[in-house]
Amino acid sequence: MPWCAMEGVSSLDEPLKKLLGGATAKVMAEHLDLHTVGDLLHHYPRRYEERGKLTALTDLPLDEHVTVVAQVADARILTFNNGRGKRLEVTLTDGSGRLQLVFFGHGVHKPHKELLPGRQAMFAGKVSVFNRKMQLAHPTYQLLDASDADEASEAVDAFAGRLLPIYPACKQLDSWRIAKAVDAVLPSARDAVDPLPASLREGRGFTPLPEALLKVHRPQTRADIEDAKTRLKWDEAFVLQVALARRRYADTQLPAAARRRVPDGLLDAFDAKLPFTLTEGQEKVSKEIFDDLATEHPMHRLLQGEVGSGKTMVALRAMLAVVDAGGQAAMLAPTEVLAQQHHRSITEMMGELAEGGMLGGSDRGTKVVLLTGSMGAAARRQALLDLVTGEAGIVIGTHALIEDKVRFHDLGLVVVDEQHRFGVEQRDALRSKGKQPPHLLVMTATPIPRTVAMTVFGDLETSVLDQLPAGRSPIASHVVPAKDKPHFLARAWERVAEEVENGHQAYVVCPRIGDDAEEAEGRGGKKAKAKKAAPEEDGEKRPPLAVLEIADQLRGGALSGLSVEVLHGRMHPDEKDDVMRRFAAGDVDVLVATTVIEVGVNVPNATAMVIMDADRFGVSQLHQLRGRVGRGSAPGLCLLVSEAHEASPARARLSAVAATLDGFELSRIDLEQRREGDVLGQAQSGVRSSLRMLTVIDDEEVIAAAREEAVAIVAADPELERLPELRTVLAALLDKEREEYLDKG
Repeated sequence: MPWCAMEGVSSLDEPLKKLLGGATAKVMAEHLDLHTVGDLLHHYPRRYEERGKLTALTDLPLDEHVTVVAQVADARILTFNNGRGKRLEVTLTDGSGRLQLVFFGHGVHKPHKELLPGRQAMFAGKVSVFNRKMQLAHPTYQLLDASDADEASEAVDAFAGRLLPIYPACKQLDSWRIAKAVDAVLPSARDAVDPLPASLREGRGFTPLPEALLKVHRPQTRADIEDAKTRLKWDEAFVLQVALARRRYADTQLPAAARRRVPDGLLDAFDAKLPFTLTEGQEKVSKEIFDDLATEHPMHRLLQGEVGSGKTMVALRAMLAVVDAGGQAAMLAPTEVLAQQHHRSITEMMGELAEGGMLGGSDRGTKVVLLTGSMGAAARRQALLDLVTGEAGIVIGTHALIEDKVRFHDLGLVVVDEQHRFGVEQRDALRSKGKQPPHLLVMTATPIPRTVAMTVFGDLETSVLDQLPAGRSPIASHVVPAKDKPHFLARAWERVAEEVENGHQAYVVCPRIGDDAEEAEGRGGKKAKAKKAAPEEDGEKRPPLAVLEIADQLRGGALSGLSVEVLHGRMHPDEKDDVMRRFAAGDVDVLVATTVIEVGVNVPNATAMVIMDADRFGVSQLHQLRGRVGRGSAPGLCLLVSEAHEASPARARLSAVAATLDGFELSRIDLEQRREGDVLGQAQSGVRSSLRMLTVIDDEEVIAAAREEAVAIVAADPELERLPELRTVLAALLDKEREEYLDKG
């Protein structure tokens, strides 16, 4: 988090180039995103190595950590007897005794270049015995300059018996070089502005910020590390929660047109024609939304729930209530396929009520229009005209809705679907199109843990749908180990054929399209590199399976005789829409697709899904894909096909998905297995850059407590006039947020 000083330019704002020189600063900027002294001070160690005391080679204690200073006598790379893999054996001497070092695998190359005969260095590790010889396996080491005895002596004092910080590093800059750079900037820690109010700091017994920075970078004891982490986590959680609390407070001060429910209007007509009863959860959440809409301040609500819990139905009823009250509603979807699917399903559910002003339409109806970037000019002009005149009460669209030329007659409600794919700035760009701030409803595709809700969506109130509509069937999920047991894959295709024979349909999902355009991108290098399998999970490193390739194989093999179609993002929108319509109508037996079907696609007759190379997808993504089946009265089947080794993390991930249908449980697993930034994504601009120490899965208590303190402080002093230090730190964070948004734009 970029702290800055109260007056003028703090030493924490100094470019690293001034202190470290151009070459080092350039590497830090390009590879570690570190630009200023403050950035480097908040580049915390990822772990610490404990070094033993300085020990002579003749006095080495078995099974204990030691530090030795010695000269390299010999270094040789040897191949294992089975011919697979290499090891580096280094012999050391200090004049009194000898010691062997050993390095394995990828770890042999760097020490082989550096540990040349005659070089002197410090080594730290745990003493063990192999073939009756004392050795250190993969020791930490630091080379010494034998020509400068004083400098070497100081280096030994700093190295031996210490807690060594290991920093997030890069190929161009090792951890120990980063540590030396930190030494150069550490005196500037005294200039760090403390964001915590004195009463909070003293009440909780926190270490002062400069001291915490010193302890995290140069701890004397393990207690120092814990002390520093506690303080620094609180800083991150508290500043973020104050930012969110101020955003919530500012929203409550905005005026909004109250959109009270109108009896005997469009909503009541819609409810009367529903062929099913709403769940208790849908009724409860709808009431929360209607109560918010009736106030003269804009609603800011997060709607989350299990896959298939009926979030779209709740959102549609909210939109109809706003239309009844004289306003318009806009639904923002992340992809054209999803926007088209929402438009199709909403117009089908509404029937003649979606044809207001049209021949055959209902007197109580409204017009529902679609607006996407690929629409033809005439259709686009008509949609824009319907919006500005108020003829259309509901519009469903993609990012095209945010464009400047889109004008509304009276925008009353914005519904954002799949919020994690939109930044705060994008959602606000659409809201700015209202005469007054419109009400806001945000929907997430899959459940999210409470800590993520507090961190990512902390400026929103939360509603949860925890019931599935009546008539939904359970989904059986199984892992298909295609490499170990190829006959399992053959059986999977037999099961798909059986489902079709019984009158149902199936999806086959692949990670890649496999067309010429994609192959050309792959030859360009970057995208091809990103698509490679992780070495530990796929020794062959083959490309992921592709839609076009698998579709051809199925048509000519296991599913010959069935109607097999493809769907992917590179198809023309009209072609995609045609395929989806025919699949929804039952004219297509098997749809081979990319993840364009991940959300919003609703075909109750589809009962089976085969996900190829399932290990290439994340946990939440697999759960979301699986939610496309089992949406009718027939049981659903999801087969997760993978060539990953049985003991690999990828297989463990798939087994976790197969073992439960609980989206909240899977979201926790997903969060534990993925990098923090990947989970937070762009849902909260600036969040990713501000969280260096805090982890949303492990620090729930810190986040909850910080939220409570933040709410109280903002309620008492919304402008933070009595807390200038906090206001300064907050301004720095929000400047970073705006900068990131501009970069993305």
